[in-house]
Amino acid sequence: MRYAETGFQLEVDLSKGSIDKVETDPEDTALLLGGLGMNLKLLFDRVPPGTDPWSPDNLLIFGNGLLNGTFVPGANRVSVDTIAPVNGFLGHSLMGGFFGAEMKMAGYDRIVIRGQAPDLVYLAIHNDKVEIRDAGHLRGRLMDETQTLIKQELNDKRAWVAALGPAGENRVIMASIDCGNSSAARTPGPVMGVKNLKAIAIRGTKDVYIANPEKAWEMCSRLRKELDLNPNIGDWMATDEDDSFHHNNFSWGNARVRRKTFWSNELEERWRNLKYDHMSRWTGCWNCPKACHNLIKWPNRRRFSYKCYGKDTYHMAAFQELDFTYEILPIAMDLGLDSYSTPQVIAFALELLDAGILTEKDFPDMPSDIRQKFYYLLHKIAYRDGIGDVLAHGVSGAATIIGHGAEEFDHNTVKKFEQLPIKLGKLNPAYFLMIATGEEMAITQTEGSFPQDPITDPKLKEEFINNWVAVPDRKFHEWFRQWEKRDQLPDQAMVEISDWNECMHYLDDSLGLCGFVSSFRGQFGGTTGYHVWNMPDLITLVAGIESDKDRLWECFQRIRTLARALNNRRGLRREMERPPEDHWAVRDEEYEQQLLTKYYDFKGWTFDGIPTKETLEKLSLGYVAEDLIKNNVLTGDEVTALKDPRANKEKE
Repeated sequence: MRYAETGFQLEVDLSKGSIDKVETDPEDTALLLGGLGMNLKLLFDRVPPGTDPWSPDNLLIFGNGLLNGTFVPGANRVSVDTIAPVNGFLGHSLMGGFFGAEMKMAGYDRIVIRGQAPDLVYLAIHNDKVEIRDAGHLRGRLMDETQTLIKQELNDKRAWVAALGPAGENRVIMASIDCGNSSAARTPGPVMGVKNLKAIAIRGTKDVYIANPEKAWEMCSRLRKELDLNPNIGDWMATDEDDSFHHNNFSWGNARVRRKTFWSNELEERWRNLKYDHMSRWTGCWNCPKACHNLIKWPNRRRFSYKCYGKDTYHMAAFQELDFTYEILPIAMDLGLDSYSTPQVIAFALELLDAGILTEKDFPDMPSDIRQKFYYLLHKIAYRDGIGDVLAHGVSGAATIIGHGAEEFDHNTVKKFEQLPIKLGKLNPAYFLMIATGEEMAITQTEGSFPQDPITDPKLKEEFINNWVAVPDRKFHEWFRQWEKRDQLPDQAMVEISDWNECMHYLDDSLGLCGFVSSFRGQFGGTTGYHVWNMPDLITLVAGIESDKDRLWECFQRIRTLARALNNRRGLRREMERPPEDHWAVRDEEYEQQLLTKYYDFKGWTFDGIPTKETLEKLSLGYVAEDLIKNNVLTGDEVTALKDPRANKEKE
C-alpha cells in the first residue's frame, strides 16, 4: 500500500484524446518526494531539449505535494510546471487553495497533459471517471464565470475548477490558471492555452492512507495549534494594515520611482477603513489554520480575494491608492492576468509612450485618465488587440519586438521574468546569488530562511538566535551573531545562506507545504512552522518513507540539481545569471563573478554553472549525466568551478 501518495498519475494526451491512469514507482518518491521534484523528472525524461514550449510535445503538469490531502496542516500546494514560452526554461508556479487535496482524493498524485486539442475542451474528473469535454460554449468566458458554468454543467457545487480566462486562451505570457482565487501565475497559463484546455474540474471522494495514523495525528494536531498561535507565520499582510515597507521601499511605475515617505498614519487609517468597510471575511487554503485571504466585495465588482503583495501592484504601478487595486483587481483576475507582472508591463508601455518610443498612434482612443489607461491596456493585452498583441509577450519580449531603444526600459527582469520592483543601494551578496541563479521566476520563491538585515541590538540578536529553531547548523547562528552590515559576511556564509534558502523552498514545493508557514517565514522571528528538523518526522509518519535531516537535505540537492540540469540542457549558462543592472546602485562586477564561481563550486557545478558528472552520480542522477554528455552539454571530464583555470584568471 502507498501512503500519503496514491501511487497513480493521470496522463492525458489531448491530441489523441487518450486518458490513462498510470502507476508510478515508489523509488522515485523516495528520491524526489512529490510536487516539483517528480514534475522535474517527467519534464527531463519526456520533453527533449529542442522542444518548442508552444509545441504539443511540451508537458503541462499539475503535481501534488507529497503531503497534500493528508492532515498535515498547511500542506496544499500544487506545483504546476512546464517549459515556459517566455524564455524556454523551466516554468514553475504554485497553486494553493483546494485543488491539490481534491486531486489526491480523486486518486491522483499528478495530472500530466500532453498534446493539443483540435478545439477548446475542458477536463472533467470525478474519481476514476475522466472525460475530455467540449468547451466551445466557454470560449471567451471570464475566469469566475467559467468556473460557475462548469460546476452547473457537472451538477456538482463541490467540484474545484482550475480555469483560464481570455488571456490564457489567447496565450498571453502573463496569463494565470485560477482555482477559487488561488492561481498558478505566468508560466503555465499560456501553455494551457495553446493546448486548447480551458479548465480542469476535479472532484474526489477517496481516502488517502497514512503510514502511522495515530502518531501522525498526534504530531499534526500539535503542529496545527502551534501554527495557529504563532504570529510570525502566515501572511501578515492579511491582518496588519501597516504596509509602509512595500510602499516606501519598493518602486512605483515601471519599477523606477521610490516614494520613501509615502506612508503615514493618516493613510494607514484611511486604508484600514477602506478594507474593513468592504471585507466579507478572511478565508484560507485546505487544512490550514491561517486565514490569509482577504475576501472583498467592491461596488459593481464581483467578490474576490487577495493575499500578500498582490494588493499593492496595480495602484503602485499607476501611482494611485488602494481603492484602485480593489477596483481593478477582480477584473484583471477574471481576464486571467497575473497581478505581479501585468502591472509592470502596463507601466512599461506607458513609459515608452512618455519617452516617444511608442506614439499616440499605438494607443488609438486611449483615455486620458490614468486609471482608464490601465483598463484600456488590460483589455488590449488580454485580447491581444493592437499594441496589446505586442505587450502580451511580457516586458522583455515586447521590448525586443518594439526595438528603437525599448530594451533600455526593460530593467527589472531576470531571464525575462518580471521581478519585484526593488531598487536598493549596496549589493546584498546572498540576494545577488539567489536572484542570479534562481531556476524559478522570482526571489519570493527562493528567499525566506535567513533574515534580510542584521539585528544590531545585541540583546535582540541573542533573543532571535535562541528562538531560531529552523537553523540546520549552528554555523548559521555564528554568522548571524557576527553580522553587522548587510553586505559584510564571509563569502562562504553568503553561499551557504543561499543554499539553505533554496533548500527550504525546494522541499516545500515537493512536499506541498505553503511557504507562509515554512520557507518564507523563517526570516521573521525565526520560529517558522516547518524546517529540516520536523519535516523528516512527517515524511516518516505520514508517507512511510524513512527520513532524517541528512536524507532530506540530499533530496533537496537532488531536486535542485535536476532543475539546473534541465535548464542547462535547454541552454542556460553563466552569462545569463544576472540580476537587473540597476537592482543595486553600487555594483562590483569582479566581486560578483568571484562570488558566483564560489557558489557554483559549492554546488558541485562547473565554471559555466553545469552540474559535473561526479555531482550528478553522487545524487543518483547518473542518467542525467549520460543525457547531458549525449547532448554535448558535458564531456564528462569537467571539474568544479574553482578548479577551472578561468577561476584563477578571475583572481588575477
